[in-house]
Amino acid sequence: MNLKDIVSVSGLPGLFRIAGNRSNGLIIEDLDSGKRKFAPSRSHQFSPLESIAIFTTTEEDSIELGKVFDKIKAALEQHPLIDANASPEASRAYFKAVFPEHDEDRVKISDIKKVLKWFQYLMDRNLLSEEETEEQPTP
Repeated sequence: MNLKDIVSVSGLPGLFRIAGNRSNGLIIEDLDSGKRKFAPSRSHQFSPLESIAIFTTTEEDSIELGKVFDKIKAALEQHPLIDANASPEASRAYFKAVFPEHDEDRVKISDIKKVLKWFQYLMDRNLLSEEETEEQPTP
């Protein structure tokens, strides 16, 4: 799955695709309508999903968000996705079931809810499909 061009923008609901950048902000594209608009860096903070990681209790200390999404997707049959607005206890229990190695001390409930909300948002738009990333051999 390719989260490279997907970004969360503070103050704006949902996720966006980066359509271009300028020295004073980003041009973002709505994933539903395709409408583009300028989001100035003076008013917004940008979080590319590919740069987000979740703390773990393993040697690596953290794991990329894309790999967490893969774990959730693989567990969907046994553990159907819960609502992102579920109780804190239900959210933690679900996350523990699908991603048991997350660090419960450093991963907050708000982080879990955000991950679940983003996962649902991307699943609804069919943006979490497996992409073949075969490299072309160089001559």
